[in-house]
Amino acid sequence: MDVSSEIASGKGGDGRLADNITHFARALRKAGLKIGPGAVIDAVEAVEAIGIGSREEFYTALFAVFVKRHEDKAVFDEAFRLFWRSRELIAKMMQMMLPGTPNIGQKEKSRAGQSRAADALVAEKDRRSAKPEEPEIEFDARFTMSGSEVLRKMDFAQMSAKELAIAKAEIARIQLPFDEVRTRRFRPSNRPKIFDARQTMRASMKTGGDLLLPKFKQHRTIHPPLVILADISGSMSQYTRIFLHFLHAMTEKRRRVHTFLFGTRLTNVTRQMRHKDPDEALDACSAAVTDWSGGTRIGETLREFNRLWARRVLGQGASVLLITDGLERDSIEELETEMDRLHRSCRRLIWLNPLLRFDGFEARARGVRAMLPHVDEFRPVHNLEAIGDLVAALSGEGGGRKADPRRYLGRL
Repeated sequence: MDVSSEIASGKGGDGRLADNITHFARALRKAGLKIGPGAVIDAVEAVEAIGIGSREEFYTALFAVFVKRHEDKAVFDEAFRLFWRSRELIAKMMQMMLPGTPNIGQKEKSRAGQSRAADALVAEKDRRSAKPEEPEIEFDARFTMSGSEVLRKMDFAQMSAKELAIAKAEIARIQLPFDEVRTRRFRPSNRPKIFDARQTMRASMKTGGDLLLPKFKQHRTIHPPLVILADISGSMSQYTRIFLHFLHAMTEKRRRVHTFLFGTRLTNVTRQMRHKDPDEALDACSAAVTDWSGGTRIGETLREFNRLWARRVLGQGASVLLITDGLERDSIEELETEMDRLHRSCRRLIWLNPLLRFDGFEARARGVRAMLPHVDEFRPVHNLEAIGDLVAALSGEGGGRKADPRRYLGRL
């Protein structure tokens, strides 16, 4: 049924338009969007006020009211596409999801936010129509993977709202990397490491020089600074948001974690990440960034970081995590120059690329080939298992040949 004819008649398929908008809002809330009763009233009034005559205008009115965060756009689009269509198509879709139905067509690739939207709509449909309880079916899982193992390997972009909540809880409990570097400063030591003549003389002054007891010192070790440069362009926003939960956990329990977000410009969100609540921290980051889910200029933003921030945050053996897909549209020469400068300014440069989730990934893009020679490790960042491997690498366990960027340049 066309949306324009449904609005013109003032009624939906199962009742009034206001009821359908209310049910649609409940489905969005189950999918993870922050929607209150006031937003539902505003949506109904907006639809009645503008006198919508097309599907595009109806979509725009609801989008303007319900979508408050950049990363919610993908979920809203999928929910709108599934909810505001004819009931016959929804019934066919539900029948195709039943077990035992052969799929003779080519399997469509899942889109970002599709699982969250579908789960929310199915839950809303089950709530509206009470069905008799189905008999419980037991499966033999001796030769299957456990749920936790499947979740660790699942792509963040294809997780449902419930799975994302579990993933965030797992990230909050993850063991932080225990890496330390030796500084040039010293601290007192009870073991005979290095003789400390100054402290020995000071201690002898208390007895007038009659008693001379040797004092020792050793080099002080600290956690090196961790600097994150995260791409928030349209192709990266789904992965950047979940990875920011990991960075928030590190910021809470570790000093000197500096976070920068970039798309077409560079934004320092270190202060926003210090909020105790992770959702408040991410909302503050989203409010501070003006180019979320837009384009990307990697070379230009790296040049700005090297010029304004490198000397401030890259001291004492700092490690840099660069999160981007490497798809640069501007000058490759500038990108290569700035990557080389960044690599020379830090102790360790780790590139996290979600495109590595594909088994057949090859470094064919010009931007990827320009960046690879200037990184120490090349890792995926699309699931919990990848984040666990990153923690192990930051702890000093190393990545071996699997994380060596020379594999993708044909040098191994």
